[in-house]
Amino acid sequence: MYAIVEIQGQQFKVEKGQKLFVHHVGTDNGSDFEVEKVLLVDNSGSVTVGAPYVSGAKVVLTVGDNVKGDKVLVFHKKRRKGHRKLNGHRQQFTEVTVKDIIA
Repeated sequence: MYAIVEIQGQQFKVEKGQKLFVHHVGTDNGSDFEVEKVLLVDNSGSVTVGAPYVSGAKVVLTVGDNVKGDKVLVFHKKRRKGHRKLNGHRQQFTEVTVKDIIA
């Protein structure tokens, strides 16, 4: 059984017990939260597609650690002007584990 869900504006294919890295979620470590934006559910061959979401379906996630992604460098240069600027950042992610898919 798997489902396609929308978490913080991104779509993920999730299965029970799977670990994901999603954009930073502001909840405590070890707590559960539910995602009701389920776009598709496949229950051993019977596929249910939502319009836009499947009614009555939800995915329960357990929050894990907060981690940082890889460093991204942004470099700006204007030719013949002597203008150079280097910026960088590391995106904040939260590790979540799929606890249950309810459909």
